Formats: sequence, structure tokens, C-alpha cells
Amino acid sequence: MSHVKRTLLIFVALLCATGAALAQPAPDTLGRIKASRTINVGYSTDSLPFSFAGPDNKPAGFSIDLCARVIAAIGQAVAAPDLKVNWIAGTVGERLSMVKSGKLDLECANTSRTLSRMRDVDFSSLVFIDTGGFVVRASPPIARLTDLNGKKIAVIKGTTTEQRLLGQLKARLVNAEVITVADGNEGMARLENGSADAFASDKLKLLGFMAQSKTPDRLSMLPEDLSFEPYAFALPRGDASFRYEVDRALTQVYASPEIDSIFDRWLGKLGRPTGLLAAMYLLNTIPE
Repeated sequence: MSHVKRTLLIFVALLCATGAALAQPAPDTLGRIKASRTINVGYSTDSLPFSFAGPDNKPAGFSIDLCARVIAAIGQAVAAPDLKVNWIAGTVGERLSMVKSGKLDLECANTSRTLSRMRDVDFSSLVFIDTGGFVVRASPPIARLTDLNGKKIAVIKGTTTEQRLLGQLKARLVNAEVITVADGNEGMARLENGSADAFASDKLKLLGFMAQSKTPDRLSMLPEDLSFEPYAFALPRGDASFRYEVDRALTQVYASPEIDSIFDRWLGKLGRPTGLLAAMYLLNTIPE
């Protein structure tokens, strides 16, 4: 064998070995769930009305009710109607990390679907649309984002709100100090004890915190929107079969009166769904 042929063969063998090493098998989430008859689901403990720990310390909220329908459908798909659900709490960063590592099969909270996150996980069809905003102390009055110049703003670390807050402050030349907090409870505590002048988060989540406050009359929501937040359930990346079952279940809910019942239970006090939200559910109802 000539030296050239030997070199070419070695090169081809190296390419094949490298390709085999780089090729990652697609996750088989349905197979794992079927074999263990359990599903591991992540949730947030402080994101009322979407996902929170209820009075009995069990997961509750809009996203949890919607997720329960999805879990039931997955149980049917794997012929395990008695599917055991392991609920695992965590921050948004922790939940996404657990989905990426395989510790979670499904994540059900108020997580925004973004391009940067899609590098690590997949997402279901959209489940809600919210906007980011600010809650402030009513006195002294703060009416708009620019009034926060020289003030302190709390925001949950690792969220899309943190990224967009920093971008908005820079774009609008607002020189405010950004204080990152671990969760919403810490953000509200800082606002109420005066160590922060505003708390930035998703608006409906902020309304939930205001409703739980002992002094809601001393708090107010700024009218302007900070960001657009499209919520979806995070899923293992590259598992088309599992995503199909999740989106199929969501479609069944969106096409039935159930979505109205879930909305009324958790958000009915705020009025009817906006036209944008109603259109989102229509557009995410995938035909057979």
C-alpha cells in the first residue's frame, strides 16, 4: 500500500471516529417515562398565578392546571394512566438546567421561549403571553421608567427580564442601579423594606405579589411595558416524539372549553383574555 493511500485511509478513519463521537442519540423521554411509570416535572414556587406552592405546599396555578392535562395525555400515550408525577421546584435557571441534563422531562411555569434558551432546550407551543414591567412604592411617586434614574431596581437573576431591563436602561440613558435577587419574594421584600425603589418582573407575576402584600395600597404598577414574554413549557432538546405528545395535548385543551375554565379560575378577576392572547391560542391549535 502506498504512503498516500495509507494516509487517506487513516484520515477517513479519523473522520468516521470523530463523527461517531459527535453524534448524540436523540433522547427517548417517552420510553423512560413508560419504563419507570414516572414523569419528572419542574415548577416555580413563587410565580402566582402561573406556578406556585399552594396552601398545602403542592404545585398550583394556571400553568400547573394546563400541565396536568399534558401529563394525563402523556400517561395515555405510554399506557400508564397511573403515572407518578415527581414535582421538582427550582428557579428558571435551575429548571432549564435540569431539562438540559435530563433530570426533568417537562418544565411547567412561566418560562419565556427565547432563541438563546433554544440552544439548550426545546419548547412546546406557546401557553401564554405576558409583558414585563415594574412595581414601585406609591410614595414618592414614580410614573415612568425614566423616573428611576439614580434609583435601585431589583430583578430576578438569570431571567429574560434582567437582560431586557439592562438593555432598556442603556438605550434610554437611565442611570439606575440594578440589584439581582434570587426570587420574587426577595424582590418584593427589598421593595417593601426600602432597599429597592422598584421590582422588575412579568406583570401578572407582579400583580400576584401585590395581591399577597400586607400593604397593597402602598404599591403601584407602572403603565409602560418593559418586554414581551411568550411563555412555553421547556422540553428535552431533540425529542420530536415527546414534543408531539405535549403539543397534541395542548391543542386538545385550546380547542375545547377547558382553556376558558383554566383562565377563569386563575385570571378571571382581571377580565376576559386580550385579543392577542385569544389569537395566540387559536394559532397554537394545530389541526390534525
